[in-house]
Amino acid sequence: MIASAGPRSRDSGSVVASRMVTAAHADAGTGPFGRSARSTRPAVRRAAAMLRLCRYIDPLVVVSALLAVFVVTNSTHVGAPGMGAFLEMRITVKNLLLLAAFATGMQLSLGLCGLYDERAVSQPAEYTLRLVGACLIGCVPVLLFPLASRTGLFRPSTVASVVLVTVSALVALRAMVWIGATAPPKPATQREVLIVGSGPRALTLFRELYEQDADNVRVHGFVDADVGPWVDESARRRVATLDELEGYLMRHPIDDVLITLPIKSCYGQIQQTIALCERLGVRAAYLADVFQSARARQSFEQTGGFPVIRMHMVPSDRRLLIKRAIDIAAAGLGLLILSPLLLPIAVLIKVTSPGPVIFSQERYGLNKRRFRMFKFRTMVVNAEALQPSLESRNEATGPVFKIRNDPRVTRVGSILRKTSLDELPQLVNVLRGDMSLVGPRPLPPRDVHRFSESWLMRRFSVPPGVTGLWQVSGRSDLPFSRWVALDLEYIDGWSLGLDFKILAKTLPAVLKGRGAA
Repeated sequence: MIASAGPRSRDSGSVVASRMVTAAHADAGTGPFGRSARSTRPAVRRAAAMLRLCRYIDPLVVVSALLAVFVVTNSTHVGAPGMGAFLEMRITVKNLLLLAAFATGMQLSLGLCGLYDERAVSQPAEYTLRLVGACLIGCVPVLLFPLASRTGLFRPSTVASVVLVTVSALVALRAMVWIGATAPPKPATQREVLIVGSGPRALTLFRELYEQDADNVRVHGFVDADVGPWVDESARRRVATLDELEGYLMRHPIDDVLITLPIKSCYGQIQQTIALCERLGVRAAYLADVFQSARARQSFEQTGGFPVIRMHMVPSDRRLLIKRAIDIAAAGLGLLILSPLLLPIAVLIKVTSPGPVIFSQERYGLNKRRFRMFKFRTMVVNAEALQPSLESRNEATGPVFKIRNDPRVTRVGSILRKTSLDELPQLVNVLRGDMSLVGPRPLPPRDVHRFSESWLMRRFSVPPGVTGLWQVSGRSDLPFSRWVALDLEYIDGWSLGLDFKILAKTLPAVLKGRGAA
């Protein structure tokens, strides 16, 4: 059982907890146990900070654009006599000096035109015009490349392609910077906690949590049986009975369920609570005793000064840090390499259908926390308003919504969906920490609200992913039951090796367009 926190009297402890709860309520306006995140800086200041980073990224972008154009324009030499010269090209001092001149000239041009000045960000239209002009000036050194090319592989036509791709890449990079800066900042997340138990020890744990970690922990309240001795203070904060716990966990984002029930008299209820948390994919923590667990992994930790064994639904070790590092590096590199594609896609969307280029939609993420997921818009502007009228045509099984020939999809949108290019902006979600490269697909509230069985919630025990087992195993061709089974298979068998295996299979699946809808 939980040991007493000390000689503090219940009355004095209640006053302390009450004052802290009252202060939190007045400070946040989010209920008696919550505190809202502090207001963030304006979008212009965030964009200015990101512009300082662009000063170092721009040279890499322009050099990558030049090399990409050079390789693509000379791909026709495969099998021709010129292929030998193409393969025998060496990295000479002359070529390195030309590349350095191009990168340096572009950076100087951008700097002289004031494109690294944070004051310029406040006028996006003027900034874009200045950016295009600065790019054209910065591309002047490229005119020297055909003159210096001994093999003739760098032709005047290549210069025009380099200018076009470079301008597109830098404009696209600035567009992604602005999207990332103007997107609502991810709020500082508090650990959402629910205490199972209502006696003096449960109340002591509540006080310890608020005294030691009030800014990072939000206690929803207490859960216990409908009968039994309730401590007055915990009775006022009761949010559900044990019979109502399942429904409460399905409706609220909970990180930890802290079990403080007496072991001898409530062993069955404790075991039932642990099994329920396992089924819903929610971490459970209890006192330092051993209970049966089918899937959750145990770790001995401290919570509010109390020794507990926490039940983790996924591994909680250094591999998660490695996974996050890979997400950041790969997403950043992916945006850099694919930046020449972003502007043409945006232009095609804009000129072929009215509405914004980027579509953002609320999705459920880790522990059922909601976030805004970004995609290139592939449907008409009022697509979400039209969905209720199309429910009768839903071809998917289960709670999800899918129509193979959805009338809301635009002509450009159908191509983007087939090639999965509409998913590229989700790399911004990966950088923000809303998503991972690999994980279960994030679902919209409409689908989650139609979950009829609580065990389906276990798919939210890991961060959602851009790709996953579902995407490389048939995508929309799979029934919902198989989709969820693959999600749970991924969660139960997760490893870094499995992530790499899924990533390796993703590109062939996308190229084949298998199951895309």
